[in-house]
Amino acid sequence: VGLAAPQVAEGLRLFVYWVPGDDDHPDITPQLLANPEIKPVGDSVEQGWEGCLSIPGLRGLVPRYSRIKVRARDIEGNSVSLTADGFHARVMQHEYDHLDGIVFLDRMESTASLAYEHEWERYVLKSGNDL
Repeated sequence: VGLAAPQVAEGLRLFVYWVPGDDDHPDITPQLLANPEIKPVGDSVEQGWEGCLSIPGLRGLVPRYSRIKVRARDIEGNSVSLTADGFHARVMQHEYDHLDGIVFLDRMESTASLAYEHEWERYVLKSGNDL
């Protein structure tokens, strides 16, 4: 749902992202954020499944702040300030990590939840089980 410049061998502090909507949230249209700064809002952390184009075929449970504040520049250089929560916050933290050379494996608290994507789809996604 996102791509950071370092993932395509560009040494820039920017990423693009898009968050699909659901019953409770509208689509977040594609956006580019340059030189982002992210700060948590509160101490609430949620575990959630993540995968990554940089590490194809794997999924893992990753703790992320539930709500964040973001300051950045958009594609035209305008200042952007927003608050994100839930999946939106997760996507932004995931992409932001790439700017510092961090991948989701580095954030996992335990590799016990690491799964091949085809196993994850079969056991977690389809059955609703938690590894």
